[in-house]
Amino acid sequence: MNLNIKPKEVTSIINSLLGGVVPKIGVQHITVGRSAEVDAFLHALEDVKNGHSIVKFWIGDFGSGKSFMMHLLNTVALKQKFVVTNADFTPDNRLYSTDGKAVALYAAIMDNIAIQTKPEGGALPTLLDKWIEQIMITTAQENEIPLTEIRNEQYIQLIQKNILKTVNEVTEVGGFDFAHVIMKYYEGFIKQDEQLRRNALRWLKGEYKTKVEARQDLGVREIINDLNHYDMLKNFTKLFVSIGYSGFMINLDEAINLYKISTSAMREKNYEKILSIYNDCFQGKVGNLFINFAGTAEFLENQRRGLFSYQALKSRLETNKFESQSVRDFAQPVIRLMPLDNNEIFVLLKKLKAIFELNYKVEVNVTDDDILLFMQELYNKPGAKEFLTPREVIRDFLNALSVIRQNPTLDKQQLFVDIQVQDERPNESLLADIEEL
Repeated sequence: MNLNIKPKEVTSIINSLLGGVVPKIGVQHITVGRSAEVDAFLHALEDVKNGHSIVKFWIGDFGSGKSFMMHLLNTVALKQKFVVTNADFTPDNRLYSTDGKAVALYAAIMDNIAIQTKPEGGALPTLLDKWIEQIMITTAQENEIPLTEIRNEQYIQLIQKNILKTVNEVTEVGGFDFAHVIMKYYEGFIKQDEQLRRNALRWLKGEYKTKVEARQDLGVREIINDLNHYDMLKNFTKLFVSIGYSGFMINLDEAINLYKISTSAMREKNYEKILSIYNDCFQGKVGNLFINFAGTAEFLENQRRGLFSYQALKSRLETNKFESQSVRDFAQPVIRLMPLDNNEIFVLLKKLKAIFELNYKVEVNVTDDDILLFMQELYNKPGAKEFLTPREVIRDFLNALSVIRQNPTLDKQQLFVDIQVQDERPNESLLADIEEL
């Protein structure tokens, strides 16, 4: 199989999949059976480029490929010149809270910001430096100052004036402190004061815990907190577009952790925040923003704890009544990820074998017939229909390749026969009920 793939991507794919997680880079090389979803996503990206905003919910069973899909969307969006980021909902990260859990999610979002030249995250300083360079060039041209001199300290106030003007154009809420911190970042940038730059980044990433500390370091009155973090994301969206990017895409995975919030009042507040974001995007109150949520059917449909327990969301997210397994509607907010069929799994395993061989620079003695035998043995085992997920198939296959590579004379058929299928799915309904009790 002829693969045009970088060595770094090869290693990332194999190491990540063996560890049971989705690789951060290179996922496009192992994509099968999702072409319709990707095509619909590309159309949606065009709308967002043109100033619209969109929210999508990617729904699938445990191990069905939701996290994989999020990473694939990242790869596609980066090529379309979007700023992208990912964050997971956890017991300590959520959209609404009063004890720091919401700003913790914001900090994770900001820490994972990526652009095409820095796809692994941590790109916020790069974006700010690029934006400041643009401001300096514009200021130099407007005032007929040579570019070789615009960095001189005598022009700091002139640059700051343009920074303030630009930031005021792209901010709505919290604009004064946002602009002040950006100017502090510029001051550190021009004076090569790394501590000042770090302090400014800390504020922008929501890492200051108290107003007192922020005021001492930066002279600001407010910090990014549980109540204003979404407004800051909207400010950054406009800032990124002003730099020249197509928009800002935020992927939020593991949404089941919102479903697991034990108190109904706090759970409802988080769903209320989702509704607010949904309405902002589809009513045109914010532009160039694309937010993806990934969760299970339980998170979406459970009438007591899921999104459908919040009537205003249920009315917006119910499936198109004309959709079926064979007739899909990818334009609606909820996209259900159907399981890969056996042919798609076979193609995927062939790709993985080729990547595995590239990684270890060896040819493993596993033929197409062996791959089919592996699948036959695995899918015919007791419990496979109920418990087996693509994640487990992939990991078992790569583990088998690893053993065969190191033991070439091993009986492959016996190896495949000995593989056991286990139920690794979390019992989300039971867990949620226990927590509520």
